[in-house]
Amino acid sequence: MKLTKLFVPVIFALALQSQAFALDQSATISVTNILKTQNSWDGKPIVYPLGSAEVSSFMVVIAPGAETGWHSHPVNSFGVLIEGDLEIQLKNGETKRLKAGEALAEVVNTLHNGRNVGLVPVKLVVFYTGVVSQKLTAKEN
Repeated sequence: MKLTKLFVPVIFALALQSQAFALDQSATISVTNILKTQNSWDGKPIVYPLGSAEVSSFMVVIAPGAETGWHSHPVNSFGVLIEGDLEIQLKNGETKRLKAGEALAEVVNTLHNGRNVGLVPVKLVVFYTGVVSQKLTAKEN
């Protein structure tokens, strides 16, 4: 399946987070909620930043066995795993595993490391909701 064919429904699903769907379901349109939360995956509440809003989105590809390295995000980010198996670990040892099709609200201002634990590249679409000129990621010092 081409990535574009999977990516478009994922974007629609992310946009349809309220109880009132932007698209009515029918015989030709299916709407599946993949993420609806008030908290990041470590249980902390999501807080929107103050300032001039800016949304950024990236496709992150991680080779089998590779890791992101310890880093944090000073802004809210939300990811959808398109392909592969991803393990995210916090410094305290807490882990989160994602399979293709799963989504999460990422931790904020918390060091974590992502690792591809599968045999194929991880393909992760990430959306960052920050403010103009704000840094999205900080590596561990």
